[in-house]
Amino acid sequence: MLPTVLIVDDEKHTREGLRQALEDDYDIYLAQDADEAFNLMDAEQFDVVVTDLRMPGGKSGLKVIDKALSLANKPVVIMMTAYGNVESAVEAMKRGATDFLTKPVNLEKLEILIQRALKSRNLETENVQLKQRLDEKFNLEGIVGNSEPLRRVVERVKLVAPSRATVLIAGETGTGKELIAQAIHQSSNRSRAPFVTVHCAALPATLLESELFGHERGAFTGATERRIGRFESADGGTLFLDEIGEINLTTQVKLLRFLEQRSFERIGSSKPITVDVRLIAATNRDLEQMVREGTFREDLFFRLNVVQVVMPPLRERADDIPLLLAHFVAQYAKENGIQAPTIEAGAMRCLTAYPWPGNIRELRNFAENAVVLHRAERIHEFDLEPRFRGGTAEGAAPALAAGPVGLLPAGASATAPGTAGRLSVEENEKRLLREALLQARGNRTKAAELLGMSRRTLHRKLVAWPELDVIDRA
Repeated sequence: MLPTVLIVDDEKHTREGLRQALEDDYDIYLAQDADEAFNLMDAEQFDVVVTDLRMPGGKSGLKVIDKALSLANKPVVIMMTAYGNVESAVEAMKRGATDFLTKPVNLEKLEILIQRALKSRNLETENVQLKQRLDEKFNLEGIVGNSEPLRRVVERVKLVAPSRATVLIAGETGTGKELIAQAIHQSSNRSRAPFVTVHCAALPATLLESELFGHERGAFTGATERRIGRFESADGGTLFLDEIGEINLTTQVKLLRFLEQRSFERIGSSKPITVDVRLIAATNRDLEQMVREGTFREDLFFRLNVVQVVMPPLRERADDIPLLLAHFVAQYAKENGIQAPTIEAGAMRCLTAYPWPGNIRELRNFAENAVVLHRAERIHEFDLEPRFRGGTAEGAAPALAAGPVGLLPAGASATAPGTAGRLSVEENEKRLLREALLQARGNRTKAAELLGMSRRTLHRKLVAWPELDVIDRA
């Protein structure tokens, strides 16, 4: 992908002359004044801005410098002017310009300045990205868990990461597919290059193609400027297509062509663009079933499914639940400046047995809720909503509709509705004892009153059935 250069000058012959001199090595955009330059900088990302100092319209090249250097991805800025005085040069450099040229512009010198500035900028960008990635948890060490299903996933990631193979990550929603894609990228020799994500389900079909491949000015209604697509942005790195099963058949054809030829065309252009991009896709849908139904191309499925990584749902890696809860509780406690609560053994047993239909996303929401709303030092079983204890609160929505809520308000009843089916006398007695203890929030005196028995009798029964006690007294 060619570096992008924006040339800002009110003199048409200067703009066109610089375009002709640079267009073989750079992707050139032109603006005749500061306002047009501002619009272009809002719409596109530039590597270099070459701007005149004095322009009509009340906004000088100094304003262009200020705008360019206020962007998240700051371009290299070179000032040029026919008024080559020391004061202008000093002011331009103070504003952040990399260098200063006088008109008529020496083209050879301009090219040398651009090349030198881009090299310096690329080194700086690489250093910043490397530092950021060292602090991030998008590597194998950042994957929390030690269960056998997760260990198999990690071993597969270690094998596939150094290769160039396309990877398809399958699994239910919320199982951490994007984290695994990040881990593959971070463990590869592309780790210093961009990791670009596209959530296919979040974009209408009419926009997804432009988002992926880019478009030329005038390619369709509303395409007022050329747009660089995600494939070009990911050149040298990794492109992650989340929810790949949502793309339509037209886009599937273009994606297949890229995988076969490693090139594509922007919308509205017939010029092929070749990029070096590793593709990782993810889906929570059954693509093989979609192939049988004719909604997903079989040839594209085989191109994507070179190496498949299947993320296990949380219910199949219950051994990891205590580790994940501890990790997220500590994380949210730190973020909110709150002391992390301790999850007692009885509550942990319930949370480990809960199927977590929303997977890690649901567990993470529970942990945040527990940290923010539960200000006690400990979380007991009687603090949990009934759905986490195998029941559903009366009048409550099913677990998936309940959202991130996980704990009952202080003093609320934890009584669950009756259990379907026949129970033995002993099972009925145990259930009544446990429900009374839950409703009394572990207070044995109150539980005995609810049951109409003495505290001594309740104590004797709990000695015989210690698993019923809702407070861990170890």
